[in-house]
Amino acid sequence: MPRIFDDAQLHTQTDAKTRRKLQDQRRMAYRRAIEHYAEQCRLQRELADYPELVPAGYLASGVGAERSAA
Repeated sequence: MPRIFDDAQLHTQTDAKTRRKLQDQRRMAYRRAIEHYAEQCRLQRELADYPELVPAGYLASGVGAERSAA
């Protein structure tokens, strides 16, 4: 007896799997962005504690702002 194959169910399963994968990718990108922001804030606090370690010319030239944005 031939088996009836429901193609709609297969598409639903793959669509759900794809949707979960995309949600996971977005969630991980969001998490990485939060971690990056927290790391930048931590570094800024550390540099604020020791301003003599940061060369004045480096901050005045704007290179520091460009590097932190990259």
